[in-house]
Amino acid sequence: MSTIRKQSIISSVVVYAGFALGIFNMYLFTRQGGFTKEQFGLTGGFIAVANIMFSVASFATPSYVAKFFPYYKAHAPGKNDMLTWALLVPVFGFLVVTLLCIAFKGIVIDKIFSNSPQLPYYFYWIFPFGLGYTLFMVLEAYAWQQRKAVFSNFMKEVGFRLFVTVLILLTTAGVIRSFDGFIKIYAFAYLFIVLIVIFHFSRQGRFTLSFSVSRVTRKFFKKILTLISYVWGGSLIYNLANVFDTIVIAAVLPNGLAAAAIFTFAQNMSSLIQAPQRAVISSSMGPLSQAWKDKDLSKINRIYHRSSINQLLFSCAMFSLIWLNFTDGIHTFQLQGDYEGAKMVFLFLGLTRIIDMGTGVNAQIIGTSTLWKFEFISGMVLLALSLGLNYQLTRHYGIFGPAVSNLIAFTIYNAIRCWFLWKKFRMQPFTAGTLYTILVTAGCFAACWYLFHDKQGILWIVIRSALFTVLFVGCTLLLKLSPDVLPVWLTVRKRLGLGNGSRS
Repeated sequence: MSTIRKQSIISSVVVYAGFALGIFNMYLFTRQGGFTKEQFGLTGGFIAVANIMFSVASFATPSYVAKFFPYYKAHAPGKNDMLTWALLVPVFGFLVVTLLCIAFKGIVIDKIFSNSPQLPYYFYWIFPFGLGYTLFMVLEAYAWQQRKAVFSNFMKEVGFRLFVTVLILLTTAGVIRSFDGFIKIYAFAYLFIVLIVIFHFSRQGRFTLSFSVSRVTRKFFKKILTLISYVWGGSLIYNLANVFDTIVIAAVLPNGLAAAAIFTFAQNMSSLIQAPQRAVISSSMGPLSQAWKDKDLSKINRIYHRSSINQLLFSCAMFSLIWLNFTDGIHTFQLQGDYEGAKMVFLFLGLTRIIDMGTGVNAQIIGTSTLWKFEFISGMVLLALSLGLNYQLTRHYGIFGPAVSNLIAFTIYNAIRCWFLWKKFRMQPFTAGTLYTILVTAGCFAACWYLFHDKQGILWIVIRSALFTVLFVGCTLLLKLSPDVLPVWLTVRKRLGLGNGSRS
């Protein structure tokens, strides 16, 4: 677990550095006198559509890499054909997606997004963005198996956002003279990141392509086809459910991209809660794949428990910090006033993130096991709930509808997966620390809100945040809510020169 802990901590630092950069970008997008809400909403639309393109075009090749990499490593070391197929299949799939999108643009796209005319106008520029995103997601899965999660997280969370920061600053300075120029360069952001990743792995001798079919591919060919067929359907359903809210808002609501911008603002804030989840998943996938191969259920159970409590601690703390300072932050940093409407959207999205993270790496445990077909079944439940609820609640409650829909759908979705793991393996993610974490969070939040809820300004944001952090960290250490917290704290003390890091 120490390796996963170390990788998770480093990855979390990288992810939060990326999110800090993302918050800066969001400030530049949403400040008064900056970009319009429609322009900010368009960038969110690009990301939502690219997710769908990836889900269709990839044919679940990231799961193929995650599941079968240990077998290629053990039985076809050195140069093998796994990475070749993992990249060729999505390229072919993306070509099919491109042709279908072009064929049905006039029939489907233009009519669906009539409330958001900028999205059809820049529709063809989504293709390079989607291709880059698809290739990066495959390379990310490969990086995780190479134990290069920190590097892939850096490129995804920092590299991409740094590219966007440069574009925003160049546009603001007048070097890029219009938003039209901005969005056309933005379309190539992920392709630029992909080239850097390929160059990095090539220099290390880790980017090897072979067109000779290995004995591992021949031996597991039928299992690979079965895996990608089920997981492809499941991941397509999951990703569609994840981004369907933005699509529905842009399509259904009047001035759809402006409404999507407010929803995207709330999504970005809730993503701050989710940052440790990305680090934990990327650090856990390799060990989980190996543990299933070795039939080491005790190790899997340990990862399950610790991922649950660690993510719950992070998510509860981050949710509380953002909620305590949400309105004050909008006024203090002089964002456009309409973004204050994102607060209640954030409430429901934030609670969704807490539930999703608090149930641990259940998706990754199922996905790397021999029972990955269940991902497809549970995904069908998620899609059925998401599609119906998103559309109906958006029509009746505007941008609040998708947030409520996500909370309901993902709560049921995670409950089903937790039940499945308990039934099959007698694994469940919760401990007494789960309840204590919720109680500690409620107590610390109540104290800070009662003392400072009527105060405004940057100083009060710092004071509120500092007090909550001290109280929350203090209670976490005192109650020993996670077995990973004390070793991390001792390491921090040692690095800061506050002690020798021993358990005396």
